[in-house]
Amino acid sequence: MSDTTQWHLRQAHPGNPIVFFDVTMGGQPVGRIKMELFSDICPKTTENFRQLCTGEYRKNGMPEGYKGCTLHRIIKGFMVQGGDFLKGDGTGCVSIYGSRFADENFTAKHTGPGLLSMANSGKDTNGCQFFLTCGACDWLDDKHVVFGRVIGESLLVLRKIENVQTGPNNKPKMQVAITECGEM
Repeated sequence: MSDTTQWHLRQAHPGNPIVFFDVTMGGQPVGRIKMELFSDICPKTTENFRQLCTGEYRKNGMPEGYKGCTLHRIIKGFMVQGGDFLKGDGTGCVSIYGSRFADENFTAKHTGPGLLSMANSGKDTNGCQFFLTCGACDWLDDKHVVFGRVIGESLLVLRKIENVQTGPNNKPKMQVAITECGEM
């Protein structure tokens, strides 16, 4: 792919997994976010995310992952962040590979809304946290691994979430949670 690829508009790759989040705001269903994972360019990163969606990742025999997790940081026009199922506040970090794993590559760029990218605290600190872009954010290119995109009408659900009222530290004033998740 060239540097001019519009990753948020990319044609679906037939072998890539499709995963979903069913999301509630204030306990009320808001809809389903379906995402294509770019396993064709980021197989390690997508497998981490996929297993955290399906519950295949287990600790002490118990599934761990995104089910029941909150979207703890929302910045309108920028991004919606979640995935901290350990602490719920953005400080928890774990992956199917251990605590953290290295940046796989920076092939895909933050070209528009609906891109799925790893949240991190610096180089090679990927774990369970992710964010969905609400617009282009090229200043994140080569710092955060883009490994998927929202597909179909799911972008409308992301827009609803993006517009929730927030307080200090961009924390939503009402709970925004992933009630179900998995692979389609």
